[in-house]
Amino acid sequence: MQRPELLAPAGNMEKLKIAVHYGADAVYLGGQAFGLRNMADNFSVDEMGRALDFCHAKGVKGYLTINSYPRNESLGELEKYLSQIAPLPFDAYIVADPGVIDAVRQISPERELHLSTQANTINWHSARFWQKQGIRRINLAREMSLNNICDTITKVPDIEFETFVHGALCISYSGRCLISSVLTGRDANQGECTHPCRWSYHLVEESRPGEYFPVMEDETGTFIFNSRDLCLLEHIPALVESGVHALKIEGRMKGVNYVASVLRVYRQALDEYLSDPDAWHCRKDWLDELAKLSHRGFTTGFLFGQPQNVGQEYHSAYIRSHDFVGIVDETRSDGKILVSVRNRIKTGELIEFIGPGMRSDSLTLQQFSILTERGAAVPSEVVNPNSRILLNVPFTVEAGDLLRREKTAAA
Repeated sequence: MQRPELLAPAGNMEKLKIAVHYGADAVYLGGQAFGLRNMADNFSVDEMGRALDFCHAKGVKGYLTINSYPRNESLGELEKYLSQIAPLPFDAYIVADPGVIDAVRQISPERELHLSTQANTINWHSARFWQKQGIRRINLAREMSLNNICDTITKVPDIEFETFVHGALCISYSGRCLISSVLTGRDANQGECTHPCRWSYHLVEESRPGEYFPVMEDETGTFIFNSRDLCLLEHIPALVESGVHALKIEGRMKGVNYVASVLRVYRQALDEYLSDPDAWHCRKDWLDELAKLSHRGFTTGFLFGQPQNVGQEYHSAYIRSHDFVGIVDETRSDGKILVSVRNRIKTGELIEFIGPGMRSDSLTLQQFSILTERGAAVPSEVVNPNSRILLNVPFTVEAGDLLRREKTAAA
């Protein structure tokens, strides 16, 4: 049985460390140019070096995204960028454009190349073509069914394939979208997507300006752009048996709470299946955990054919039951933990601590038990974001564990 790599997003150094803490086998990150998430924090060349040192010390691979489609005027900068990063020991570059591939071959001919989902590989003939170009791994388009994935893997041996299992879906073929360019002037294919497919839309009839009509669905389909989020947790057995080499999680723009929570679920689910396939079942607590994150409802996308009425989300608001409130920076020999507060907390609230392996414990905050970073009593019942506090907790906690609370109307 092929043991798939669990591949996680790393939008900045903090998210990278969280991904490693929660069990990623590999991470993908972007530099400050030529990726498709220019609005993420991303990494400078120096930060890339430190990130790779950290990953490789933990036995985790690091891949760099260079998957935009540069225009002629950007090619000089591309070559300069590729020369700057050439000494860095990335395990692979993730690329899409043939011109970028050619430039990498000239500057870093030994570099392993993975083909981005942006290349829209949707059949085995395309996969075979890219194999002939020296591509080592192909991220198959999200629009492929499970049957097509299995058929492609069978027909094109001696190359690796990966597939997305969780995260946002685009309304266009794996992200090749022009709506952002038309509406905002920011080009999704240059890494500047404003995600207009997530916006709420109404129709205006030309002769009745100012009258807004909701976009409706009928028996022929829907014209609503907004897609539900992909979630293939329940189908891990089928994906593993298909022979894919990597299960990829979308989300370099998402926060550390998303990265940690999704990873700890998929890590445990995948490990349990690989350990005992016959006994595996999709546990309710895994699905409950994913539902606590900000999301738009879930879909299996195209895995079992055209999604029809199950792929669209008719309400644009996110679903979110919990708020991320802090992260454990360090544990101390005196039993105290140092916490960076990211969202306002107050005494009397029940705070949940989550860690790898679905570890979870809760604590009701008491004012006398909260100290400032220097060990003094906190001055009020409320602790504001960007504070650092000391806590005593009666359970095991590790650096990198997250704190959250159930969302209420008051919160």
